[in-house]
Amino acid sequence: SDLAVLNFTYKTSSPDLKSGYRKMQDNMNVIEEFLISNGVDKNDIAFGLISNYEVYKRIGNYTTNDIDFYRFNAEVKVTSKNVQLITELSKKMSGLVEKNIDIAYSNVQYYVSNIDDIKIKMVGEATKNAKQRAESMVQSTNDKIGSLNSARMGVFQIVPVNSTEVSDYGINDITSIEKKVVAVVNATFTVK
Repeated sequence: SDLAVLNFTYKTSSPDLKSGYRKMQDNMNVIEEFLISNGVDKNDIAFGLISNYEVYKRIGNYTTNDIDFYRFNAEVKVTSKNVQLITELSKKMSGLVEKNIDIAYSNVQYYVSNIDDIKIKMVGEATKNAKQRAESMVQSTNDKIGSLNSARMGVFQIVPVNSTEVSDYGINDITSIEKKVVAVVNATFTVK
């Protein structure tokens, strides 16, 4: 993988909208400072819009029409070509909790940015491999493989290195840094 993405949400609650938005803005500044101090380029940080909703007072099992407080949340997306930096950063996210910021985050997602180029190369190699397999199959009959009649691209399996997982629809693993790419080509040849 040559691209890593870390998504997380920060949230707070407040008795009124004004102080809630101010607290979220303050938290955003602390988060940005934390990320930059851990080596993230400012251009690799994207803050989402702040959203809020009312939480109503309850009396026993009943909810009233009176607002008790507001909850606020916003998403942050950190995207970088420095895969190791983002991996290490994900282990340090508790540093934001120590700064009294309520966060929830998921695992780092790992991508291969040039996967289309890799797929083109893999299809060519898979077609060559299909011919070699066909030649091996007819070798014992003293026949020879002739021209390629048709070729159809099958699914791609992008899986962790030691994975044996396969799917009829293909797999695109985003959980591991090191990946194995398997291309399937269905080819028919003339037998001479």
